Amino acid sequence: MKNLDFVLLLDCYGSLLTKRQRDLLEGYYDEDLSLAELADPLGVSRQAVHDSIRRGERQLLSFEEQMGLAHRLQQCHALFETIEGYGAQLKALGTTQTTAIADAIADAARQGKALL
Repeated sequence: MKNLDFVLLLDCYGSLLTKRQRDLLEGYYDEDLSLAELADPLGVSRQAVHDSIRRGERQLLSFEEQMGLAHRLQQCHALFETIEGYGAQLKALGTTQTTAIADAIADAARQGKALL
């Protein structure tokens, strides 16, 4: 089972990896290619691809440990979800004024999530 947390880490820190590591990790996680599918065009063994992917994963985890960007993005996303929930609760009150405020809150939350 592939750890999908690496997809977020790759989005955040992929540009800090070597081109080859980034390409292998993107193929493995984003395109769901097997080790054999990644190894054949390069003329290397599946074990070499596996080792390179694991090395890249360790680097991504190290970057996250040092910078924490992916964790903060996840926290921001959760906060925007909470804000949308509050907007929905406000809209349920049903007055014209609260509906307008709820729509503005929901729109702001959607825009915030789109920035992430």
